[in-house]
Formats: sequence, C-alpha cells, structure tokens
Amino acid sequence: MRKIRIFEHISLDGVIAPGGRHADTDYSNGEWTAPYRSPEGAAATVEAQGQGFDLLLGRRTYDLWANYWPKVKGGPFADNINAATKYVATHRPDSLGWGPVEHLGADIMEGIRRLKSQDGPDLIVWGSTTLTTALLEQGMVDDLVLAVYPLLLGQGKRCFSDSASLRELALVSSKATPTGVLFNTYRHVGTLRAP
Repeated sequence: MRKIRIFEHISLDGVIAPGGRHADTDYSNGEWTAPYRSPEGAAATVEAQGQGFDLLLGRRTYDLWANYWPKVKGGPFADNINAATKYVATHRPDSLGWGPVEHLGADIMEGIRRLKSQDGPDLIVWGSTTLTTALLEQGMVDDLVLAVYPLLLGQGKRCFSDSASLRELALVSSKATPTGVLFNTYRHVGTLRAP
C-alpha cells in the first residue's frame, strides 16, 4: 500500500502562494522563498521526499510545473521530479503532455484510493491546495511535510481551508536550516479526540 505525503512551502500565517502584487506567476513559489534557500534546505527536501516516488497533482500545479521542470536538467530534485509518474486530477486528460503521466479519472477520490491501495512508490503532493484539502478531509494523508518560512505574507492562497475537518497530527521530525526555515514532518493520527 502506498503512502501519500503532502509537501508545502508555507509562511507562518499559513500562506503558500501570496496574493495581490506578490502573487506567484509560475511554479517557483515566487520570490518570497529565494532569500531563505540554502543547501541544507535543498538536502532536507530531497531527504524527506526519498528517492523513488510518484507525484499526485492538481491540474493547475501540473500545468505550472510542466512549464518549468522539463527545462531543468541535473540535480537530484529535478531528476526525481521529471522521472516520477504524474497522476493528475483533471477533466482535460487529452492535454497532459509532461510525462510519464496519467489522469485520475472522472471520480478523482476513487482514482486516488485505487492508487493508494496498490503497490508502488509513495505519492507526493506539492501545492494543489484543493486536492490537499480533500485528501485531509478523507483521512488519506499519511505524512505532511511543511517547510515553514519565518515571514508573514498576509493575503494569498492558504494550505488549509476554513472548512477543513478536525484532524490530529503527530510531529515526527523537525529540522532547522541556517536561514530559519523549519522542515516539520507530521504523521496523520486521525480525527481530533475530544478533550
């Protein structure tokens, strides 16, 4: 059975993509992450993902990444991203060009359940906030890896919606980088227990 791991770059106030004049124009998380990048952060990301994985992506994230990652050659992160099978939540499967790629079918959650029940590499989710929210609500997430940046972004796209169901997570690891980014890994425990 495969695990589903969600990865997000996130501000202290829960924003993963700034809005307004700071809005992202491509996959790269905008300029707000650039001052905090470090070799230690890159190594922490590669380590948390592992070597063999497939990607589980929403259509918008897939399209943004398809315009960027195929052009990046070399390095473990780019090599792993480009080699991974991309499973995409989309109603336009005929327009998927960056592969290897498969669409999840008309019933997206059923497609994900089928994938999760199979043998194979873990499924990694980057971005894809609508998909992330649905996976959390369905209790299908095994691990959540948050790269938490020491800044406040105010408005923008948030990782967790106000409609998210109550969930309990356990912190299983935390690594700090010299630039102040914390890589926190949480394991899904279940629905929130009553006090």
